Amino acid sequence: MHQALQTQVARLETVFRDIAATRMEGVPLLHAGLQVQAVDFAPEPEGDFALGVLVTPWFMNLMRLPLGTAEVLALGQVGPQRLGEHRLRFIGAHEAAFGAYEMCSLASPMFDFADQQAAVATAREVLVRLRSSATTPSAPDPRRRGFLLGRGSAQGAPRP
Repeated sequence: MHQALQTQVARLETVFRDIAATRMEGVPLLHAGLQVQAVDFAPEPEGDFALGVLVTPWFMNLMRLPLGTAEVLALGQVGPQRLGEHRLRFIGAHEAAFGAYEMCSLASPMFDFADQQAAVATAREVLVRLRSSATTPSAPDPRRRGFLLGRGSAQGAPRP
């Protein structure tokens, strides 16, 4: 991972660990067996964003972090992003201590995961499927996030 991206990902983890210890402290939807962890961030093929998954005790989000001067969705704006054969809806977000980014909810709350290892394994599998679909075209799967998480349909997939 490039040094600038490594620094950005480390800052992302630090900011969300702080959120877990302050704003989220005592919130009943926290999974006590999970911690904040950034998973497998890497530049997208176009190079404007880095893609990875952020696992926290309260959500698992696919994250797009801007690299350089990439234009990010405005705070609260929803926009589709094509990742290989998948078209997912991202939301523009901003944390004062981090800056702007885009997120797509994969799971929330996190009680379906037995432990950190299971959550990280799921995050990695999502990224493997997204990244392999970017290099190996095949028929699109309309179930999107449900498909990525191994569910039968997106209907059961948590909403952001």
